[in-house]
Order: sequence, then structure tokens, then C-alpha cells
Amino acid sequence: MSRQPDHPFFTDPDEPIARFEAAFDRARRTEGLPEAVNVATVSPEGRPATRMMLLKGVDAGGFVFYTNLGSRKAEHLRCNQHVALCFWWPTLEEQVRVEGRVEALSDAEADAYFASRPRMSQIGAWASRQSQPLDGRATFEARVAEAEARFDGGAVPRPPFWSGYRVTPRRVEFWLGQPNRLHWRKLYTREAADRPWEQALLYP
Repeated sequence: MSRQPDHPFFTDPDEPIARFEAAFDRARRTEGLPEAVNVATVSPEGRPATRMMLLKGVDAGGFVFYTNLGSRKAEHLRCNQHVALCFWWPTLEEQVRVEGRVEALSDAEADAYFASRPRMSQIGAWASRQSQPLDGRATFEARVAEAEARFDGGAVPRPPFWSGYRVTPRRVEFWLGQPNRLHWRKLYTREAADRPWEQALLYP
């Protein structure tokens, strides 16, 4: 008979957001950048695209990230609100996969987070035309200097073209690596936010 390994994976809360928070807390103690997350979107033509981003919040409603609203990912999300996230913590040998639908954050939420960013990150948000062609680094550096001069001595407000999204999960999978690829996988699914979570184990 197989035995469960002595690991907190088996004693974490039996609800996906609380379980994620427990795993994320472990990752904060072991990983260099635990908030790094692969975000996958789909273009209007049905072509998938992924990029590494930083998770900026998690709560009962879901997972939060921010971006320039003129970026390629934001263009995708305007056409297809379905998104997938993947966290990988190699020291822990744990992975969390999330699939769900995005909704735009409120102006108040975006304003509050933007105000907490380092000043040069705020300046960079104004200077960047994210994902658009750039004729040379000097052009971007000139735009940074222009933004610095514009807000010299004052607070930097959030650009109207910069905000965030919350991913409301419909599917959350927790993965724990094991020797010989005999991994543990636990899946939570639900059809809507007002429905209970269903649980299942998956073959590795």
C-alpha cells in the first residue's frame, strides 16, 4: 500500500484559494521570486501567447495582475476573457495551475496599487507604449526623461491606459513532484462563482 509523504500538501486547507495562500507562503520562504507567474492568453485569431508576470494580489475573488491596457495581452483579453496562470516553485517542487475568466479592476483598486509602486516604475508606466514597435532604446529613454520632467516634484498619477485584472478561477490544480514521476495532483473545479467547488485527484 502506498503512503502519503509527510508534506504540508496533505494538510493544507481544503479550499483552493486558502490552499494557494498556504502554498504561496511556503514559496515566499524558499523561492527567489515566488510571485512569478506564467500568464497565457489567446489572440483574436485563436493563437495562444504566454509571458511571465508578477502576481500582485490574491483574495477570495481571485488572482490579480496589472498591465498597460495597450499591451498585446490586454488586446487579447478584450477579445477573449479566458486566461490561464501557472506558478512553478522548483525548490518546493510544487506547481499551481489556474484557469478562469478575467474582469477589470475598479479605478480605486488600480489607483491604490499604482500609488504603492516605486516612483521610477510609475514613470516607466507613463513612458512605455507596451508591445508597440520601438525604433531604438534612445527613443524610450527620451520618453522616460520627458515623464520625469512632467512630474518633477509631484505625485505621479496612474495613467488612464494602465490598470489591472482579476482572474476569477474556475479550475485550480495543485501539483506536488514525487520521485519516478509518481506525482500528486489535486484538482478543484466549479462552473460559477456561486457554486461549490468539486474536487478530484488526477493521475500523474
